Amino acid sequence: MKQSSKRPKGKEKDVDYYLKSSGLDTSREKEIGQHIGYRYDVNLTPDYKLLTPFLKRYMEIMGWQDLNWLEDVHLGYEDGQPAVFDRNINGWVSMPKDMKLPDSQQERDMIARELLIKFQMSKKHPLIPLKDAYKKF
Repeated sequence: MKQSSKRPKGKEKDVDYYLKSSGLDTSREKEIGQHIGYRYDVNLTPDYKLLTPFLKRYMEIMGWQDLNWLEDVHLGYEDGQPAVFDRNINGWVSMPKDMKLPDSQQERDMIARELLIKFQMSKKHPLIPLKDAYKKF
């Protein structure tokens, strides 16, 4: 990905860079409208103390010791509405408009992960008609 030349390099780096700018350096970050922070800040890796009961149970059923591919799922925004990106349909899944979100980004990400799994398992998922049309058994 092409880096923006606006970001200071080396010793010149401003410690307040992300406070004074949008922080959207790569073309991907500009496309999705949010900073991909975990690439730069290991503190943004999931806090397992904040797992929802659903996610804990899901991990048990799947036999996972960690969140696996769900670590890359974060709450984002589409048209100002909180949403999570579903790679399977290449589209955003919006949070219910009346849903109160916590202030903590870690907790928001856990809710986004849960929403994504539940959406992918629901009968309303857009890939269900394909499954019905092409399943062999």
